[in-house]
Amino acid sequence: MAEILFPALFILLALGLPVAFAMAIAVFVALMLGSSYPNLVVVKEMFAGLDSFPLLAVPFFILASEIMTGGAVTHAILRLAQSLVGHMRGGLGHANVVSSAMFAGISGSALADAAGPGTMMIRMMEKGGYDRAYAGGLTIASSVVGPIIPPSITMIIYAMQDQEVSVGSLFMAGVLPGVLITGFVLLANGYVSRQRNYASGSPMPPLAEIARIALYAVPALLLILLIVGGIRFGIFTPTEASVIAVFYALAIGMFVYRSLRLRDLPGIVLRAALTSGAVLLILGAARAFAWVLIIEGIPQFLAETIIGWDLSPIVFLLAVNLLLIVFGLFMDPLPGVMILVPILAPISFALGIDPNHFAIVVIVNLTLGLTTPPVGSLIFVVSSTVGMKPSTLIREMPPFFLALAVALLLITFVPSLSTWLPNVSGF
Repeated sequence: MAEILFPALFILLALGLPVAFAMAIAVFVALMLGSSYPNLVVVKEMFAGLDSFPLLAVPFFILASEIMTGGAVTHAILRLAQSLVGHMRGGLGHANVVSSAMFAGISGSALADAAGPGTMMIRMMEKGGYDRAYAGGLTIASSVVGPIIPPSITMIIYAMQDQEVSVGSLFMAGVLPGVLITGFVLLANGYVSRQRNYASGSPMPPLAEIARIALYAVPALLLILLIVGGIRFGIFTPTEASVIAVFYALAIGMFVYRSLRLRDLPGIVLRAALTSGAVLLILGAARAFAWVLIIEGIPQFLAETIIGWDLSPIVFLLAVNLLLIVFGLFMDPLPGVMILVPILAPISFALGIDPNHFAIVVIVNLTLGLTTPPVGSLIFVVSSTVGMKPSTLIREMPPFFLALAVALLLITFVPSLSTWLPNVSGF
C-alpha cells in the first residue's frame, strides 16, 4: 500500500487539496488499489483518532483564544509591547515581535498570532513608514512562537503520541526556546531596520505610563500562569485547564476589559467551532494515514534501520532536522507530529536524548515549515491579510530564515534550553 499511498498524497497536495482531504483520499486510494481491507477502516481510524479525553483540550483552548482575541485584550498587549520596545530603532517591528510572543501565551497557534495582533501590527507598521511586504514577512517570522510558548495545541497532540512526556513538561520546555526565537527575530528586525533606516515608532513613555499600561495588560497575560501553574501543582489536568481558560477569558472579557458582550458569543463560538473542526479533521486523517504506515511496518523498518546505523545522538539530531525541514515543506505541524513522532521518539529515547528536548526540536522544526513554501500556511494567511502575492512576502524572508535557523541549531545542540525549566519546576 505504501507505494500507492505516498504518490497519491503528493499528487493531491500538488493539485492544491487541503492536507486533511489529501491524506484521507490517499488512504482510500491505497486501500482500494493495494489491499483487501474495506474502505470503512478509514472512517473507523479517523474516529478512533479523535476518541480521546485529552484531545478535548484542543477545541476549548481554541475557544479561549477566540474569546481573548477580542478588541481590548489584543489592544492591551499591543500597547504594552509598543511601550516597551517602540522607542528603539525599528520600534514598530520590535513591537510586532514582542506582541506575538505575548499573544502566544493566549492563542497557542501561529495562525492565530498572524491573523490577530499580526494583522493589526502590519497596518501600524505601514502607517509608520515600513514597507508593507517587510511588515508581512516580519509577521510571518514572529508568529512562529505561537505553538512554542505555552499553551500550545501542537504540544498537546505531541504528548498524546509520546508517553515519555506530559503536556505540562512540554509547556515548560517551550518557554526558553520561544524566548530565544523571539530574541533572534528581534535581532534580524534590528539589522534590517538599520539597513533601511526605519525610525522608531514613538518616544519612550515615562516609567509611570509603562507601569500603568503593564497593569492593564496583566489580566490577559496571567492566563499562561493560570494554565501552567494549575497543571504543575496538580490542581487540574490539561483538559480541565482548557475549560478553566474559557471561563477565565469570559470573566476578564466581560468584567475586567468590558469589551465582550453576550451578543458577541454566538459569532465567537461559531469561529471556534469552524477552527476546531478543521484541526480535528486533520488529526483524524493523520490517524488513518499513520494506521496504513503501521500496517505496512514502515515505522518498525525505519526504526530498525536507523538504530542499525549506530548514529551518535548529535548526528541523529542533525538527520532529524534535515528530515523535518523537508517534511515541513509539504505538511503542517499537526499531521507531522502524528505521523513522525511514533517513529522517531522511541529511537531518540533509545539514544539517550531527553524526551522534552527532542519534542521541542521536532515542534520547532515542524512549526518553521509554516513559513516555507509551497505549503507554508503562515505565508498564505499573511498574504490574504496584506493583499500581496506570496512570492513578494517570501522575498523579504531571508534575514528571518537565517535568524530562525540559528535559533533552531542552538535549541538542537543546547539541550538545557528545553530541559532546565521542566527539571526545576518538577515535571
